[in-house]
This record gives sequence, structure tokens and C-alpha cells, in this order.
Amino acid sequence: MNKENHFKKLELMYYKAPVNEFYNPQISISEGCCEIQIKVENKFFHSGNFVHGSVIFKMLDDGAYFAANSLEYNFFLVTTSFTTYITRPVSSGFLKVYGRVVNKNKSQFISEAVVYDSEENEIARGNGIFVRSKLLLEDAFY
Repeated sequence: MNKENHFKKLELMYYKAPVNEFYNPQISISEGCCEIQIKVENKFFHSGNFVHGSVIFKMLDDGAYFAANSLEYNFFLVTTSFTTYITRPVSSGFLKVYGRVVNKNKSQFISEAVVYDSEENEIARGNGIFVRSKLLLEDAFY
């Protein structure tokens, strides 16, 4: 499979995930990199009227994950650990995450991701470790 087909299949897999019906994200994947954007909506808020940290974590994890899976053609990856730092609240505009692989070896991928708001302020950052599961990637596409 060529790279562009692999990236497009990963993007389709992302869109087909039932959880993403709630967020309505836009994703773009390239070699070792991923960008995802969502529009901030009130349904993402906690009672303090800011985006809940779970939304920020999802963006960080997804951005880092798909950057890693862009380099793995055979198996579905899983997150084994993820460290998150949320540095600023947000309540309007959009959120955009940039994920990239910073290390790859035989058994794991290490990726980092940064979330920005509409004004390019850093909202959060994180890094994760991803490993191959037993699920074939082709079985996750459908």
C-alpha cells in the first residue's frame, strides 16, 4: 500500500469512529504527523463554561496516535501511556492539535502533540507511547 492510500484509510477510520460524531472533527494525516481541528461548542463545557479537559485529552491523544499510526502499515496501535499538561482554558473559536512522532523503535512509537486555540495560543501539550496491538489495521477500517 502506498503512503497516500494509508493516510486516507486512517482518516476514514477516524471519521467512522462513533465517538467522533459528537465532536465533528477535521483530520489531516501525513508521514509522522497529524492535524485535527474541532469547533468549540457549549456541549464540550464543564460547569465553569470552559472546554472540559477530556476534550483536550482526546485531541492530544488522537493527534499523537494518528501521527504514530501513519508510520505503521499493518497493525492498529494502542496508547499505553499519555502525559498531559493543560495550560490555558478556552471557551470559543476552535481547537487545533498538531501531533508528530519523535521516536520510533522496534516495539513502540513516541509522539507528542500540542493543542492551540483560534489565536494560536497554546492550550495544552502532551506525549504518549503507542504499541502495536494484535488487531490488523485493515480490520479496523471497516
